[in-house]
Amino acid sequence: MLEVIRQRRSVRSYVKRNVESGKLEEILKAAMFSPSARNLRPWEFVVVTDAEAKAQISRATPYASFAREAPVVVVVCYDAEKGKRFREDCSICAANILLEASNQGLGACFVQIADGTEGEAGNPEEFVKKVLSIPGNFRVQCLLPLGYPEKQPAPHKDEEYEKDKVHYERF
Repeated sequence: MLEVIRQRRSVRSYVKRNVESGKLEEILKAAMFSPSARNLRPWEFVVVTDAEAKAQISRATPYASFAREAPVVVVVCYDAEKGKRFREDCSICAANILLEASNQGLGACFVQIADGTEGEAGNPEEFVKKVLSIPGNFRVQCLLPLGYPEKQPAPHKDEEYEKDKVHYERF
């Protein structure tokens, strides 16, 4: 598992190649197997492959522009009527997606939508909800553009492990 974690890097440019449905299903399984507060599993996902929809949601925040070129964008949503731990549950879920994407030989990147930087479209979360017809009781945590990396990023190195940031028993 540590090798997959080492390989996972933020990828923002992709080759023009579709993501196989089997790989996408494995990624979504990894998301569904995530832990959640009280095991409520309140997440839902919008898988976006339509070019026009990707072009629209890529305008949600200045940091999402590269999503337009990704073969797939997974939108992590949360039913606020089913749970209270929106950020925690969705972030754990997104991390599983990022790790399994890497495990499948794909690159991905977390694009903050909830409380994200406003772009030309105004409030990023409200904009994405409108474009994708996401019901009002749902929150949108992030976009996860994914695809085959245009360039394979270098893996993390052991030197990045900072022992001085680890405290035992007390800070």
